Amino acid sequence: MAAGVARVKPPSRPRAKESISTWRWGDRIAYGLCWAAGIMLCLIAGAIVLYMFVQGLQYVTLDLITSHPVAGVDQSGTGGFLDPILGTIILTIVGIVIATPIAVAAAIWLVEYGRPRWLARMVESGIEIIAGTPDIVLAIFGLVLFQQGIFSWMSFTAEGGAVFGRSFLTAGAMMSLIALPMVFGATREGLQAVPSHLREASYGLGKTKIATIRRVLLPAVRPNIGTGAALGMGRIAGDTAIVVILLGATLELEPEGSIPGLDVLKGTGSTLTSYVFNNSPAGEGNAPEKAYAAAFVLLIIVIALNFCVDLISRDRKGTGVGTLSK
Repeated sequence: MAAGVARVKPPSRPRAKESISTWRWGDRIAYGLCWAAGIMLCLIAGAIVLYMFVQGLQYVTLDLITSHPVAGVDQSGTGGFLDPILGTIILTIVGIVIATPIAVAAAIWLVEYGRPRWLARMVESGIEIIAGTPDIVLAIFGLVLFQQGIFSWMSFTAEGGAVFGRSFLTAGAMMSLIALPMVFGATREGLQAVPSHLREASYGLGKTKIATIRRVLLPAVRPNIGTGAALGMGRIAGDTAIVVILLGATLELEPEGSIPGLDVLKGTGSTLTSYVFNNSPAGEGNAPEKAYAAAFVLLIIVIALNFCVDLISRDRKGTGVGTLSK
């Protein structure tokens, strides 16, 4: 070959399209079972949503959503569920506000520092244990904890000086444990996906580690944090055990104290989940129509949160780490 003449690479042959008919029977059966499992899950989710839409939409009225509930043995003709809606919003905000900074800080420390190793393993194991602990166990533990005198500022004090231990603050503190593993997992996944050369470039510019975390890593994992927070809020909005034990599950919001805003947080109330349970055929409210209507509203809230998760995930794929790594 003459000098200076570029060597032409022969065109590669296109790969033959793989056909399922060439697979072994065991692989075909496994493939079919995977398809069947996915379709079955979609059908189950669709059936739940469709059933609640059909049952709930026919009973939902503007008056039910905008009127306050009235305490009584028979709930079929007394008020709406405005207070449970407000209670759901308040409890979700309190829980996620507590969970997010703790989870993000723990994820940053584990991924970026992780020293000493034994402590890092203990922290990670502790979060896994919290994620697997039943909600009722967290509720009972929280009731015992927040009835101590040191936490009297979080709820009101009953006659005789006993700490009540039930309020939006105490319930939100335990609800944060439900959301914390989701925010932690999403943040850690995002930090681990950030390319190492971004950190090295920041260090090369003279930035310290804490400045790199603040100016490079946190903006990169912001969509991950949003995804974890949205999933955590969905878990908080759908919990019942902690609401019944630590919030009192009273139909109306019952503020305690004289400071506006803080009196609501120190008081008791209910959420849509406890309202649905109380008015369902298994409860004592004897108002299944209102239970279906409240369940429909709760389902709309959860679907909206899942929709937000989907939007955040798409934004992460489009403008997240992939863009930073170019």
